[in-house]
Amino acid sequence: MSTPAYSASADLTHYINGRPQAASSGRSQAVYNPTTGAVARQLQLASSEDVLSAVAAAKAAFPAWADAPPLRRARVMFKFLELLNQHKDTLAAMITAEHGKVFTDAQGEVARGIDIVEFACGAPQLLKGDFTEQVSTGMDNWTLRQPLGVVAGITPFNFPFMVPMWMAPLAIVTGNTFILKPSERDPSPSLFIAELFKQAGLPDGVFNVLQGDKLAVDGLLNHPDVKAISFVGSTPIAQYIYETGARNGKRVQALGGAKNHMVVMPDADIEQAVDALIGAAYGSAGERCMAISVAVLVGDVADKIVPKLAERARALKIKNGMELDAEMGPIVTREARDRIENYIGIGVEEGAKLVVDGRGHKVAGLEHGFFTGGTLFDEVKPSMRIYKEEIFGPVLACVRVPDFAQAVELVNAHEYGNGVACFTSDGNVAREFARRIQVGMVGINVPIPVPMAWQGFGGWKKSLFGDMHAYGEEGVRFYTKQKSIMQRWPASIGKGAEFVMPTSK
Repeated sequence: MSTPAYSASADLTHYINGRPQAASSGRSQAVYNPTTGAVARQLQLASSEDVLSAVAAAKAAFPAWADAPPLRRARVMFKFLELLNQHKDTLAAMITAEHGKVFTDAQGEVARGIDIVEFACGAPQLLKGDFTEQVSTGMDNWTLRQPLGVVAGITPFNFPFMVPMWMAPLAIVTGNTFILKPSERDPSPSLFIAELFKQAGLPDGVFNVLQGDKLAVDGLLNHPDVKAISFVGSTPIAQYIYETGARNGKRVQALGGAKNHMVVMPDADIEQAVDALIGAAYGSAGERCMAISVAVLVGDVADKIVPKLAERARALKIKNGMELDAEMGPIVTREARDRIENYIGIGVEEGAKLVVDGRGHKVAGLEHGFFTGGTLFDEVKPSMRIYKEEIFGPVLACVRVPDFAQAVELVNAHEYGNGVACFTSDGNVAREFARRIQVGMVGINVPIPVPMAWQGFGGWKKSLFGDMHAYGEEGVRFYTKQKSIMQRWPASIGKGAEFVMPTSK
């Protein structure tokens, strides 16, 4: 594996106007290695002055970058794509070191982020407008899409590379300048991204990294020169960001939490369903907004599938994520692990059947790491907190329902509507499920239906605040505003004032 291009110092800082910049606040917090439990680095946290500095740099860079031809912007993105492919394993190793997900999963995250960059390279095609000749006699009408200005992205710990790639490449190729506020838990990939953009020839100030906590978030939300905010994280914070940003006149896209169900019909292939549930529930230690956390078992399928799930959950290979046969690594922080294990206790208190208990799991030689085991509950009821609330950890809750209609009703009644899956061999069931389910992303025999780069990602209900999904053509629309132009020339303009609404004539 290649080494990072940026200087791996003890402290992690901002990256503003094309270079690292120390924070002026004097505040910092630890960045941990979740595998060992040791402090790996200190992260400098932003002050209000740092927010102003980042916005000022982005604002100064905007006019020239917005005026650059889309093809020129795309060429920078092509070079960035080339560099990402050269350093993809470096990025994956950074993710594993600070997040804890296994290296092979981190490689998958990097690959999905690169997909968005490839899509963004098509900027000249994506930014084409529409033209209509002769909308009225001697008059033509066309549309074009123009950038918003300074935009910001606030990204979560669980995908420290992929989610920034949902935002920054499309914002940049459409002519905006961008400020990334990454998670404080795993900030190193953000600085490596900044260095690769610099090597790709991106002008200084077009991409900036602002490290920080709520002070930085509020600074961006309240700054009048920040025109749009994109956020991915928990629902309470997503709602706060949406309401605050909208109140300040910003365009906001805030993706929130999830409680994703997988419905298993009696005619499903049981072995395939078990494989799907194990991977989707326990992959990345359940720290995915698209993780399956509820198995909805229809009819007598529960008696067939729960014992198999239990056997597989007990046998999970939980270890240092850099070991290539690892299936699950640690939880990102000690506090997150303790919160997950507290939810397991709540489930027991509420009367759910604890089939496999992951609490207190230890890995030999890594006893201080933030590990927990895979947990499996059966006979979970919709009234229980472990059903209603997002746990964001390796906890799978099995709910038994008698038929397809009640499975659909159960899913639709939940306040979240991010992702859902149905495993079946019946084409009519699949069709009806896809049509009737009130969820933004649906998989038929696909457990984690994350749309590809050109499709767009987003949930329904309390899983998304805002009008547009992330990336794809929706992302292009989010980062641009449409302008309509009507034109005619003196020779085609009739004499005399017109006092009626213009019409086609």
